[in-house]
Amino acid sequence: MRHARLDAWRGTWMVWMAAFHLAFDLAHYRLIDANFYVDALWTTQRTLILSGFLFWAGWSQGLALAAGQSGPRFARRWLQIAGAACLVSVGSSWMFPNSWISFGVLHAFALLLPVLRWAGPHLPTPALVGVAALAVALPALVQHPVFDSRWTNWVGLVTHKPITEDFVPVLPWVAPLLLGLAAARSPRCLRLMQGPLPEGGLGRLARGLAALGRWPLSFYLLHQPVLLAALLGGLWLWRSA
Repeated sequence: MRHARLDAWRGTWMVWMAAFHLAFDLAHYRLIDANFYVDALWTTQRTLILSGFLFWAGWSQGLALAAGQSGPRFARRWLQIAGAACLVSVGSSWMFPNSWISFGVLHAFALLLPVLRWAGPHLPTPALVGVAALAVALPALVQHPVFDSRWTNWVGLVTHKPITEDFVPVLPWVAPLLLGLAAARSPRCLRLMQGPLPEGGLGRLARGLAALGRWPLSFYLLHQPVLLAALLGGLWLWRSA
């Protein structure tokens, strides 16, 4: 059973992500002056976008658990995510050989979703919230050089951020995933997401976002190649004019 409001929120985050990545591409080709690594305008947006995607994923997993999603169906979805994570690593190594992605958002999903599916039914909601708080606190309290290599930085207890285009370690990013699972158990939150979409122009926009929100993995994999093709094509036409 689909939750149209949840899909619409996810679709909103997907549009935000695409706009963010378009700005990143413009900066990469020096068409705008923006530093996505230190400027708070961009680092804050990245945090909010990523937190939202993980939160909605945790919520969706909570709904799937409540609906009794079968093991084979979960396995098929997990294989899609894990395969996509491998594609991201390969593609980023070609485009950014010195800062390729070894543990980005899809890698985090591939690792954490099976853990969430196994542990979620056994953890009460207060425990989910407590573990989420601990996940946020630990990286600020504990860092060690042993976690600075590409083989271990996925844990998150690094002494410095690695040179990579996307870095989504388990700590602290498991936190929004756990909070999403906790929200999916809340009757009040469920009522908010189960209501109908609005009518009129806002409703048409919401329905469009909801339709988009049903395809997060496909959109994630395709939006950057499409943006880059459009941007490079536009640059070629402009320079050829």
